[in-house]
Amino acid sequence: MKVMVIGSGGREHALAWKLAQSARVEEVLCVPGNPGMARTPKCTCVAVRVEDAGAIAALASSSSCQLAVIGPEAALMAGVGDRLRAAGVPVIGPNADGALLEGSKAFAKEIMDAAGVPTARWARVRCEEDLPEAFALLAGAIPVVKADGLAAGKGVVVPSSVEEAQEVALRFLRERPFGSASEALVLEERLDGPEVSYIVLTDGTRALTLPIAQDHKALLDGGRGPNTGGMGAYTPTRLVDDALRKHIDEAVIVPTLAELRRRGIDFRGFLYAGLMLTPAGPKVLEFNTRLGDPEAQVILASWQGDVLELLLAAAEGRLPDDAYVEERAAALVVMAAPGYPEQPRTGEPITGIDEAEAREGVVVFHAGTRMDAGQLVTSGGRVLGVLASAELPAEAIQRAYAGVRRIHFPDAQFRSDIGAALGEG
Repeated sequence: MKVMVIGSGGREHALAWKLAQSARVEEVLCVPGNPGMARTPKCTCVAVRVEDAGAIAALASSSSCQLAVIGPEAALMAGVGDRLRAAGVPVIGPNADGALLEGSKAFAKEIMDAAGVPTARWARVRCEEDLPEAFALLAGAIPVVKADGLAAGKGVVVPSSVEEAQEVALRFLRERPFGSASEALVLEERLDGPEVSYIVLTDGTRALTLPIAQDHKALLDGGRGPNTGGMGAYTPTRLVDDALRKHIDEAVIVPTLAELRRRGIDFRGFLYAGLMLTPAGPKVLEFNTRLGDPEAQVILASWQGDVLELLLAAAEGRLPDDAYVEERAAALVVMAAPGYPEQPRTGEPITGIDEAEAREGVVVFHAGTRMDAGQLVTSGGRVLGVLASAELPAEAIQRAYAGVRRIHFPDAQFRSDIGAALGEG
C-alpha cells in the first residue's frame, strides 16, 4: 500500500523511516520531504506546500494513498486533515476543529477546565486593558507569558519577576513578535517540577500510551539559555511508573477526549500532553495535536514492531482495546546552526553523516538541510537529529554522541548533557 507523510522536518523523516520498514508499505510519499527522506528506502518526495490542503488531497487521491500522517501543526490548522478525509483518505491528525487544541492555548485551557483536567491557574489577555485584571487573578504568582497561537515553540517566556512579566506581556501586545499568534495572550501560574512528554495515539475514544519521552527545551547545557523547539530527548524516563501512567490516563487523557467528543470533535491521531510533575501531582502545561519534535524520533525508534497497523486502526476509528507498545531505549541529540534560535546561519556544508550512521544503532534524521549543487548544506535552525537506540538509555545516549562526533558543519551547536540526569529531566 501507499502512505503519505506530510512535512519536511526531523519528525516527518522519522515517521517516513518507520513506516517504510513495514512489509505492507510499497511507497511513502513525503510532502514535501527533505534530502534525508529522499534517500530513505521506499520514500519519494513531492514538492507540495504543507498548507496546500487541496493539492495534498488531490495527490493522495491520484496516488491511491491508503493512509496519511500529518506531521506539522501548521498543516493541521490549515485544514489538511479535513480535505483528506473528505477525499476518503484515512488520516492520522485531527481536523482543524481538533487542531485548535494546539492552535489556541486559551481554547486548550477552556477544554481543560471543562473536563476537570489539572492545570495551572490562568487568564486570557486580548488587549492592554485586560492586564490589570489578569495579574490580579494570578496574585501571588509570577506569571508565565504565552502567545495564544502557534509560534513554533518560541512563544513562551518564563519571567523572573512580576514586573518582567508585565513588560513581556506589553511587548507581545504592542510589537506582535509572532504575528497573529500574539494577538492574544495566556498568562498562567508558573509550575515547578520536572516536565515529561506524554503522548497517546487515539481513535477519538480509545488511547494507546506511547513511550514517554523527556525533551530538553533550553539551548544550552544545564537548562540555560533561550527556549528552542527542542535540543534532544530520550526514552524511557524513570519519572513515570505504571501507577502514574494510569493516573495520567484517568485524570488527563480520558476526560479530554470525552470533552472533545461532547463538543462534536472527532479527534483521531496523536494527542500530546506536556506535563509538569508538581508536588501536587501531574498538571498539563499545554496540549499538542501531533507528535512532538524531537520526541517523535525517540518514540518511533523505541516503538518495536510494525507501526502501520495501529496507525491505520486509529485513523479508521478501530484502535484495539488491548493495543500495547513494546519499548526499547532511544536518545536523540539535535545539532543546530550557529545563531539558532534567533538568527540561524545557513548555507554551511555538512559532512560525516554516512560515518555517523555506520555506528551501531545510529540513524541521522534531517530537519534543516537542503542540496546545493550536489552538496548537502544547512537550511534551518535545527539541522540534524542524531538518534541511537539500545537496550538501556545510557547506552543509547552514548551511541548518539558517538554519532554526533562524526558530523561536521561550521560552529554547530548541540547540548552535551542530553539525558545526563536520567530520571530528573
